[in-house]
Amino acid sequence: MIFIYIFISAVFLLLLYMYIEAHRNRVIFDSVKIDKLPKPFENFKIFFISDIHKRKISKDIVLTAQKADLVIIGGDLVEKGVPMNRVEDNIKLLSKLGPVYFVWGNNDYDVEPLHLADTIIKQGARILDNSSFSIKKNNEEIDIAGVNDISLGYSSLEDALHDCKSSCRILVSHNPDISKSIITDHKIQLVLSGHTHGGQIRIGPFGIAKRGGWYKEDTHILLVSNGYGATHLPLRLGAPSQTHLLSLTR
Repeated sequence: MIFIYIFISAVFLLLLYMYIEAHRNRVIFDSVKIDKLPKPFENFKIFFISDIHKRKISKDIVLTAQKADLVIIGGDLVEKGVPMNRVEDNIKLLSKLGPVYFVWGNNDYDVEPLHLADTIIKQGARILDNSSFSIKKNNEEIDIAGVNDISLGYSSLEDALHDCKSSCRILVSHNPDISKSIITDHKIQLVLSGHTHGGQIRIGPFGIAKRGGWYKEDTHILLVSNGYGATHLPLRLGAPSQTHLLSLTR
């Protein structure tokens, strides 16, 4: 009988640990080296958060990150059942860090897309839907491009890059698989993505999806974030929830 109690206790503690891992409010501070980064953009800061899903963003995130030159939501801001007032609150909170930009993820289509888009825009955030914008400093510039979700067939990398003029381009894609479509002529230096949740539940090296972390590709650097929320079960193992404050360096 004592072994049954030990087993039940072990399962309970494991589930508790997995729940805590799924609800961490961690900001990872990373310095990202970009060869073609213009000098005026040295230490330019990007706060990146993806896969929020059902979570309400904690104020601890803002207190830890403090300030960024821009904030990027890398898709899956919502999923089915998330109320729009939570979207409003999350964007308002993120806006305290800096101007907010959003790209679509697959779960964002679980709600009415037009309603979600209207809510995002009314909170002062901008949607990068196969589009881009330029940031200029001292006559130098970089381009930030965003593609719609590729798993649903809504993405167009060519449209996203159409108006880009600089040789330093940052691409935001919810799904990291966009990385396979990037060629040298695209002049993309950095890709920010999420979607996989880092596998969400990993047993050592084994997981059901791509591990979160940094990947050096042939033409660019790829970040796959574990994401902030979780889907289906609010549990994580070996892939704790995370957000990122990225400082760009030459």
